[in-house]
Formats: sequence, structure tokens, C-alpha cells
Amino acid sequence: MTSRDLNPNDLEFFELLVGSFRRVVGRELLEKNRGPEWLYGNAPFAIVAHNADAEPVFVYANATAQRRFGYSWSEFTRLKARLSTGPDERGERARLLDAITRNGFMTDYCGLRVTKSGSRFRVEDGIVWQLKDRRGVGHGQAAMFSKWVETKD
Repeated sequence: MTSRDLNPNDLEFFELLVGSFRRVVGRELLEKNRGPEWLYGNAPFAIVAHNADAEPVFVYANATAQRRFGYSWSEFTRLKARLSTGPDERGERARLLDAITRNGFMTDYCGLRVTKSGSRFRVEDGIVWQLKDRRGVGHGQAAMFSKWVETKD
């Protein structure tokens, strides 16, 4: 899966995102009457997802995530996922992603992230999960968060 394959309201990716959350985390990500347009444009929480490449690249970022990180859709979906953290936090991020690969998901995630401008914020109470289709094939990982705190650089 590459970012060139998707648009913000791609129904197949939406089904992968919400379906994998249901299968892996064991609960619904959204209310039943919410679709891809709502998730992309109106959700009050941030959702990002990256592919399963050796050097993962973001393939999805809803409007809340774009505002929080300061990237447009076209910028975000070309961004190497490791660049969402500062150099000092990349080891922690790699350990997190390895744990997610082994366990399927993690709740109560907290971690530092960096915006396009270089400012930092701390994600709190996030959920990170494996993007797995109905056959169990992995397509990357996704994260959702609605709480963040600005940090001093």
C-alpha cells in the first residue's frame, strides 16, 4: 500500500482501518453512522497510519492529525513515519512498533512527537494497532489520539 493508492475518503482503506481496529483491539473505532468522510474531515481525534514498508511511510492522516502536525495531505502521505518523532525519540518509537507487531495493539500510549515546524507535543492516552485485513495480512500500523500537550523545546 502506498499513499498514491489512497485519497482521504478511500472506502477500502476505511474498511481496513475500522475493521482492523475491531478485529485487533476488540471494539468499534466509530459509531455505525460514521463513514470515511466523517473520519477524515470531522473526527475530533487524530488518526494516522503508515504502510508496512521497511522504511514505513504515512498513507493516511485525517484533518485533525494534519492540523496537529502541520502537514497537508500530500505532504503527510509522503512523510517517512520515523520523522514524526525527534531523533532522540526514534529508539523509543522503534521499540513501541516492535511491541505492537508482537502484541497487536497498545492502549494508553504516550510519546513525544514533532511537527513540521519542529515544535514538539506529547501524545497522551493513544491507541496504536496493527492494520490487518480479514485474512490476517498486515498492512502497517495506525494510531489514534485525542489528547496532547505542548512541550517546551
